[in-house]
Amino acid sequence: MVFSSTVFLFLFLPLVLGLYFLARRELRNAVLVVFSVLFYAWGELRFVPIILASAGVNYLLGILSGRSTSPKTSRLALGSAVIINIGLLAYYKYANFFVENANAVLSSLPGHHAALVHTPVALPLGISFLTFHALSYVIDIHRKQAVAQKSPLKLGLYLLFFPQLIAGPIVRYHDIADQLASRHVSMHDFAIGAQRFVLGLGKKVLVANCVAGVADGVFGLPVSQVTCGVAWLGAFAYALQIYFDFSGYSDMAIGLARLFGFRFLENFNYPYIARSVTEFWRRWHISLSNWFRDYLYVPLGGNRVGPARLYFNLVIVFFLCGLWHGASWTFVIWGLLHGFFLVLERVGLRRLLERAWVPLRHAYCLTVVVVTWVFFRADTFPQAKAMLAAMIGQGHSSGAVRTASSFVDNMQLAAAAVAVVGSMPLLRWLEGVRRARVSAAVTIAWELARVVGLSVVLLGCALRLSAGTYNPFIYFRF
Repeated sequence: MVFSSTVFLFLFLPLVLGLYFLARRELRNAVLVVFSVLFYAWGELRFVPIILASAGVNYLLGILSGRSTSPKTSRLALGSAVIINIGLLAYYKYANFFVENANAVLSSLPGHHAALVHTPVALPLGISFLTFHALSYVIDIHRKQAVAQKSPLKLGLYLLFFPQLIAGPIVRYHDIADQLASRHVSMHDFAIGAQRFVLGLGKKVLVANCVAGVADGVFGLPVSQVTCGVAWLGAFAYALQIYFDFSGYSDMAIGLARLFGFRFLENFNYPYIARSVTEFWRRWHISLSNWFRDYLYVPLGGNRVGPARLYFNLVIVFFLCGLWHGASWTFVIWGLLHGFFLVLERVGLRRLLERAWVPLRHAYCLTVVVVTWVFFRADTFPQAKAMLAAMIGQGHSSGAVRTASSFVDNMQLAAAAVAVVGSMPLLRWLEGVRRARVSAAVTIAWELARVVGLSVVLLGCALRLSAGTYNPFIYFRF
């Protein structure tokens, strides 16, 4: 079930909100757990037993680790959690990838060895996010950074809560443990949550879905028809699409959680204004960056090791970051390229950037990010290679070649303009100006503009959704 669908907006959400606030406080967690399972079952009914079993196993392992006075027993619980959760992720997400690559290697050997035979494995929605939530919970208990949750209902709500179940953000247990036990929803909280949800809905429906048409059109072309201008257009369109698609989802998840009294941490902070790749990863998908930092980079030694080992750690982290996003070599290359530039900045490029003209630093970062998005979006490595060749003027275009302007209509052009402006902290700056000039007239004008703006966004989304087009979020794939 997609947040940006009529079923969710006009049936599921009103129903869960109504029953939640009608229920007694001690039953509200149960209401959310039941509706979270129904939310998942809407499109993934056959995998419901898997996610429930995962929640149950991690509950038991958390209890075992938390109650144990023996470090050995706690390590056993932690090891079991790592093996079970990573094993579950490996089977469902990487089994097909492993068999395909193993068969490719076998077929290249002399004698043409028999290929591995297996039944293709379907990928459950949200398995990557469920795995990371579960692992962080058990690891934090082992580290004594969190207390094991005694209530299976509360832990189930943490793992299965529908706003972040399918595509994050990755919420750490210790950040919302107290909220699982008790929370209060004021009218102000509800209003803030609703506004945030509408903003995210607008990002997805009015911006991301519009520029997606341009990106899909370009990446859907035969490589022989991709010119330099068309290739750059497709790459920039996808850069805007993925940012507004995923940040829109995060806004909706944060807003939905606020409606029920939960406060999630921010997941994006205007990443396209970054002046280096290092800064980009402090602003992009913050919950994932922090997860890899705390549960992989730091245990590997972090910054406490020598330069060679530090660079190796960065490459390993981003290799796994790429692989986490998808079982494809294109994702692995995307991750390795980001790791390479992070190492390059550590080696000395960052010092050069700090002395460079600020627009030049922005240009460097955006170029790296946009170019590497080609690997993230391309279906195959040859397609990514052909796109990159076209971007540097080395493409082999032939036949019916289309111009860049033929891919963009007026609506897509307007959406792209909004996306470019929205990628910058203009609203944050205006909010700062308003606060600096406190007056009744300014406050009234600002609030009126906010209400009118959100109303227009909501109306525009309703009109677009009336077409009934199914547009899943990009991160549903992961």
